[in-house]
Amino acid sequence: MEKKTLKRLPVGIQTFEKIRENDMLYIDKTECIWNMIHLSNYIFLSRPRRFGKSLLVSTLQAYFEGRKDLFKGLFIETVEKEWTEYPVLRFSMASGKHMEKDQLERYLGNRLGEYERTYGIINPSTDNNDRLTALIHAAYNQTGKKVVILIDEYDAPLLDVVHEEKTLPILRNVMRNFYSPLKDCDPYLQFVFLTGITKFSQLSIFSELNNLKNISMRPDYAAVCGITVEEMTTQMSDYIDDFAEHRRTTRDEAVAGLRRQYDGYHFTWPSPDIFNPYSLLNAFQDHAFTNYWFGSGTPTYLIEMMRKFNTLPSDLSHMEAMSYEFDAPTEGMSSITPLLYQSGYVTIKDYESNAELYTLKTPNREVHIGLMNSLLPVYVATKAGRGMTLAAKMSIALRQDDIDGALQLLQAYLLTVPYCDNANTEGHYQQMLYVILSLLGQFTTIDVEVHTATGRVDMVMQTKKALYLFELKIDKSAAAAMRQIDLKDYAAKFSQCGLPIVKVGINFDSEKRTIGEWEKSI
Repeated sequence: MEKKTLKRLPVGIQTFEKIRENDMLYIDKTECIWNMIHLSNYIFLSRPRRFGKSLLVSTLQAYFEGRKDLFKGLFIETVEKEWTEYPVLRFSMASGKHMEKDQLERYLGNRLGEYERTYGIINPSTDNNDRLTALIHAAYNQTGKKVVILIDEYDAPLLDVVHEEKTLPILRNVMRNFYSPLKDCDPYLQFVFLTGITKFSQLSIFSELNNLKNISMRPDYAAVCGITVEEMTTQMSDYIDDFAEHRRTTRDEAVAGLRRQYDGYHFTWPSPDIFNPYSLLNAFQDHAFTNYWFGSGTPTYLIEMMRKFNTLPSDLSHMEAMSYEFDAPTEGMSSITPLLYQSGYVTIKDYESNAELYTLKTPNREVHIGLMNSLLPVYVATKAGRGMTLAAKMSIALRQDDIDGALQLLQAYLLTVPYCDNANTEGHYQQMLYVILSLLGQFTTIDVEVHTATGRVDMVMQTKKALYLFELKIDKSAAAAMRQIDLKDYAAKFSQCGLPIVKVGINFDSEKRTIGEWEKSI
């Protein structure tokens, strides 16, 4: 049987023109785009980083520039008859990060300068808002057509300072000033589209722009970015077969593994299951289950915000948020959940419409493992790589059904690393153990504070071979922990799980800051 020739995957390529002209794989999103541009003249879309927002912006640019040739064979070719060419002003704020006020203003001025040269503006005004206004007027007057404004990653300059009470207002005023012409120039604007991570209302930038239509959580635009399971199994079917062949596994096993690793995003409820496109394309290219998305950026501001809101690692397995919380200004947030959601670290898993209550958790293994790896230094002051090495060795021991060997590895590891603050509470050790056990591998699931009829189990871990019930003590004894497991008959709740139940009592020594002793019973 002759092997099929696969189109080149557009890994890291966010330019629609380049993808189409080089005949790369393109998942057709133009029906969504067509509906979007006829929904409103002012559109906002929030999606996590590396989720296809820039490609969407590039596609809109090609459409409004009348590039009919690029849309051959796509949905939009069947419905568009005029292909009017509009002047397009496209701004990406992605490179405007980690800047002081003066730097950010110069950065914005340089972006304006690129278009000012195009439209022959020789002596621009001093203020960036006046420059943008003049630019819109010049484009309109010279072409006779209304102007299209496309702004990608509108909030990028602000994300790393959302936890800084002094810096955020200063930089926000710079951005608010830059965007202010979007309302006053309405008569000269054909279409305005903005993307970002945080909703515009949270950063209080567009308070005057009350006609900005937010489609971020609308069911009909749930799949405008990302790749649905249906799209993967149809339009990318040959890539699945290629992936399975290289990994010497079946197609069904390949799909299951890809879904476990990269699927599970929901931007409304109910919603199709959506893959992170950056990770999925890289996985198909490399034939590997690597943590691509999380490895492409360090969520510094997220870790800081989690500290500010006292968010525990185990909280990420079940979070709740009311609908109104997704619109709360950053300074007035009572919960970190909406920010974690918009950033892609948790996703919607359920919604109770009558109560307007969302349930959220980490979307997939890639995100969960990546977050736990980033949180490990909060509990053990060491490089993340050492923690992953420990997890790999513990995972090998557990696959051999050797819990004693796994705990010996952990005990020795904790003796060799410095501890962070507050390492003298049972809760600290519980969360530390949760983080480390969460790194063990794809066939291990962890839960904490599991309710039973008689109490709560500190931690439950399920592997392919056994179900482990952990009771933790600090400066007491492993025997005391075991007595509690037996006295409250925690095992009764799990008697029908179909796996051997292993009871494990662990005592942590706060002076040595490691496991003092443990006991197990089957």
